[in-house]
Amino acid sequence: MGVLVGRKAPEFNVEAVTGGSRFVDSCKLTDYRGKYVVLFFYPLDFTFVCPTELHAFQEKLDEFTKRNVEVIGCSVDSKFSHHAWLRTPKNLGGIEGVTYTLLSDINKTVSRDYDVLAEDAGVSLRGLFLIDKEGVVRHQVVNDLGLGRNVDEVLRMVDALQFTEEFGEVCPANWNKGDKTMKPDDAGLKEFFREK
Repeated sequence: MGVLVGRKAPEFNVEAVTGGSRFVDSCKLTDYRGKYVVLFFYPLDFTFVCPTELHAFQEKLDEFTKRNVEVIGCSVDSKFSHHAWLRTPKNLGGIEGVTYTLLSDINKTVSRDYDVLAEDAGVSLRGLFLIDKEGVVRHQVVNDLGLGRNVDEVLRMVDALQFTEEFGEVCPANWNKGDKTMKPDDAGLKEFFREK
């Protein structure tokens, strides 16, 4: 599939763990219709870069919630592995304290559908998909296994998407909430640079 931006996000229906300890037998993307979703993939539980990312998303979870965004993590581990990792203290490499939903992609179908499965390694690359309230992918980025993400950049992209949806203007390079935007036409571009 490759680039999913502008397409309906592939549906999933898998087991999960949510709230830090609760098993869910059926977690579907359609459960989140009407909300924005940040769906991020990580290689494996009990590894190295992964817990830093999961904690970083947890630390900013209130910021996502304020923006009507559900954060969902996904790896090829079982729900039991997720549960054990969630019960492992942070100082021992665990993710105790993480409360958002973790999908169990043990059959690797979700990773394949989102085209982030590194077949040779049998794990997911660090893919991230920003999905709008109608279930359409609006942003995606995929990192190699050793390259951790910047959660503030994910929030920036949420802000940019929500701004363009609300006001119809576009967000230039390095834009942050509150910065100048532009109308998406030749006159808007000229005005933007004239005022810079």
